[in-house]
Amino acid sequence: MLLIAALLSVVIGAAVGLFGGGGSILTTPLLVYVLGFDPKAAIAASLFVVAVTSAFGLLAYARGGRVRWRTGLIFGGAGMVGAFIGGQIGVRLPGSFLLAAFAVMMAATAVAMIRGRRRVPGATRAEHPLFRILLDGAVVGFVTGLVGAGGGFLVVPALVLLGGLPMPLAVGTSLLVVMMKSVAGLLGYLLVIDDGRVSLDGVSGMQWPVVLLVTAMAVVGSLAGAGLSPRIHPERLRRAFGWFVLGMAVVVLALELGDSILEFASGSAIQAVEVIAGISLLAVGITVLIRWPVRVPVGDFDTTGEGPKSLPNRAVRATEPP
Repeated sequence: MLLIAALLSVVIGAAVGLFGGGGSILTTPLLVYVLGFDPKAAIAASLFVVAVTSAFGLLAYARGGRVRWRTGLIFGGAGMVGAFIGGQIGVRLPGSFLLAAFAVMMAATAVAMIRGRRRVPGATRAEHPLFRILLDGAVVGFVTGLVGAGGGFLVVPALVLLGGLPMPLAVGTSLLVVMMKSVAGLLGYLLVIDDGRVSLDGVSGMQWPVVLLVTAMAVVGSLAGAGLSPRIHPERLRRAFGWFVLGMAVVVLALELGDSILEFASGSAIQAVEVIAGISLLAVGITVLIRWPVRVPVGDFDTTGEGPKSLPNRAVRATEPP
């Protein structure tokens, strides 16, 4: 099992390096269903793995000048607050609930990866609202801290639409944000604050030797993915990876809720029809979302790294030199 886990960890790191996220989407199921971790320990360990992996991937992007530090630090700072709060709440919730919520986040992430993008005319905005960036950063951070997922694939679109970054810079900058949020979420799970005293007893059963092995292999994959990122167009790979993640989400939901759903459906014919109708509506909704392309302004596909030269006060200057 350790050999399989090590090989899968390389894939996890490669996803982080190529897409600026996706590591925790695979890390938590790996730790729970392959290595037998407790759900809460798996989420905390996943945050550790993704934090370290993102840090190494960030170095590769930074050497290429593909990180906007000011924008990332602002977004990441807000995300850290939300992630810590999410971690403090998550450690107090049942493990089965966290895994079910994690599967829902997997499905949402998969849909975001699979959906096509249709370019529409649009000028790049000169002003980027600071309050909206802080709010979105905190909300995305809360989700990350709560279930240990939803980092990079929620951060990249926010950096493009709110931070005004072209896609290549958004991917690199998202690694900074994901690293910051993952550290805060991990602390949210580990730290116990009781009567003014702070301890690291929030999560037990971390199996640190295994976590460090997974982390090391993920770092190798991250460096490889970051190195390949400028040389390939990841769109097709992204969509294929998205379908894989969607399938994993279905498997996790079936494992966590399947028995309860079957028990409910066996109660009566009406209940069985309700279950079938609910699953059908969910499938239709996902299909509609996947087939409905995202409308993205043409300017957001700029690969030159150039953006607005000057921004007014209380706005994030997305192109400030790192």
